[in-house]
Amino acid sequence: MNTAVAENLPDAQGHFGPYGGRYVPETLMHPLQELEAEYFRAQHDPEFQRELSYYLTEFVGRPTPLYFAERLTKDLGGAKIYLKREDLNHTGAHKINNAMGQILLAKRMGKTRIIAETGAGQHGVATATVAAMFGLKCVIYMGAVDCERQMLNVYRMKMLGAEVVPVHAGQKTLKEAVNEAMRDWVTNIRGTHYILGTAYGAHPYPVMVRNFQRVIGDEARAQILEKEKRLPDLLIACVGGGSNAIGLFYPFLDDPSVRMIGVEAGGLGIQPEQHAARFHGGSLGVLQGTRSYILQDDFGQIQLTHSVSAGLDYAAVGPEHAFLHDAKRVAYTYATDDQALEAFMKLARLEGIIPALESAHAIAECIVQAPKLGKDKIIIVNLSGRGDKDVAQAADKIGLQMPK
Repeated sequence: MNTAVAENLPDAQGHFGPYGGRYVPETLMHPLQELEAEYFRAQHDPEFQRELSYYLTEFVGRPTPLYFAERLTKDLGGAKIYLKREDLNHTGAHKINNAMGQILLAKRMGKTRIIAETGAGQHGVATATVAAMFGLKCVIYMGAVDCERQMLNVYRMKMLGAEVVPVHAGQKTLKEAVNEAMRDWVTNIRGTHYILGTAYGAHPYPVMVRNFQRVIGDEARAQILEKEKRLPDLLIACVGGGSNAIGLFYPFLDDPSVRMIGVEAGGLGIQPEQHAARFHGGSLGVLQGTRSYILQDDFGQIQLTHSVSAGLDYAAVGPEHAFLHDAKRVAYTYATDDQALEAFMKLARLEGIIPALESAHAIAECIVQAPKLGKDKIIIVNLSGRGDKDVAQAADKIGLQMPK
């Protein structure tokens, strides 16, 4: 990929080629323009960058380790596998990187109330955490189905002082949670900031979230050069909206020797309403503020989705991923629920690390790729979150019983 292309996207209107943009009600145009202007001012403000760096180091716990997974590497018998340990961040996932950046923007804009959507609950927890830290009121919208399967995170958000609003419309998962958050924002624009959790939505969210998450790839690049004295051969990350993946991939886009694979949710298989693999069943459309690949029927109605992981259970993918897919810079595949659960258990048993079910999709693809590569090759897998929240659900799926 041409360096200029990578560096100059999105354009001034938030387009990544034919994707992205700003498709919102007129009521939201002003707050989005206000956010865009404040974000780009902050990007060039040394004081903002110093404050963000301080909190990422002292509060979040960055840099996260790049860990050599020795036993997994030996078991698979191929490439050397490193895990970028975003699960070791405060709150247990990569989501805190973006939440911290956006709460500092909200403070600069004088906002006193924070809203957010969440699927797996990790973004909700991260948002509730930073809101508590800075003393701002916080409301989190979460699909009722996700509230049930991620109950631990619901309790965490409430303990942090956030109001958690279960959404009972539609499929009762992430798409509906985003809808409710946007309705709230339209109604309460003056004092409210919406901390959107992924590299999706209306401009400037995709570029802003990407840039707050690129710390993952910037660190991984420096760490692998220190450890191996060269760049990796392959990067792997799961893709829901796509923030952890674009955070890892972006600093490597102009390195042609580095292959990249994004892993979507294959669910029960690539049949309508049984998966959330937008590149393996989706088409071009507009949803919740942006233009991208969307799971929709022939009449443009959004299809139901399914994934064992709440954080990947979404009908659309971030516009920069759509651009990178078409440019053939990143390959996109999928892992089924069963493959993710197998990877979940393999990493737990071999490395003593229980991954989030979202991250287990990336581990599943690593299990496929590593044996195909020689032992002189290097893979970095983004371990985007830890699996505490998923233990009860995974135990039920694989039939683990409590001792009597």
